Amino acid sequence: MCWSASADLVAGAAISAVGVACVTRAARVRRRALPLAALPLLLGAHQLVEAVVWNAGGGTGPATLVWAVIALPLLPLWVSFGVLCVVPRWERRRLLMPVAAAVVTSAVLAYVLVTKPVAAEIRGHTMGYAIGLPYAPVLLAGYLLGTIGALVVSGEKGLRMLGCLAGVGAALCATVWRLEFISTWCAWAALCSVVLFRWVGAEQPAPPSQHSGPVRGSQVA
Repeated sequence: MCWSASADLVAGAAISAVGVACVTRAARVRRRALPLAALPLLLGAHQLVEAVVWNAGGGTGPATLVWAVIALPLLPLWVSFGVLCVVPRWERRRLLMPVAAAVVTSAVLAYVLVTKPVAAEIRGHTMGYAIGLPYAPVLLAGYLLGTIGALVVSGEKGLRMLGCLAGVGAALCATVWRLEFISTWCAWAALCSVVLFRWVGAEQPAPPSQHSGPVRGSQVA
């Protein structure tokens, strides 16, 4: 949703680079965060795919369908289950509603993409996508609950910040898109990627203490 193919290419490459750094850091300090750490890679790929859509002048080609698959059914599942991997087991009950909403919403969106064509159209400085979603307000509510909602209720300070940032970014993107002017998606995706990178680094687990366990077989003289 950047304003040109070249802007999408630059943004996609930059966000993907942050994604590589996030995954590298998560693999070293917190493996459970790997799905969320890989989110910038998905966002970067999304931008690169849209560059192809721009070059094609929109239309209903494979790139348009790939863009829609990432944006619609894949993203809510990725975010909600990524948060689920991070949250400790005894705190996962709070994620039942966001994860359920993500699963149901993604299933409906996937069915729509299988049964209906997706068309992209250049509208001023943005790319518009016509999908024809049934019950659009309900699907939008489930989508936001599965993505932003999962981040906000995660219990992780950094993820709550990311959820609030995503909510503000989504509102700005929707407003600007309606005005058919330069979209804020690129800046939002880049900013979210940087927040994720910092969060992964801040969540380093403390090393286990050498005296944390009971000492067996010891004798007192």
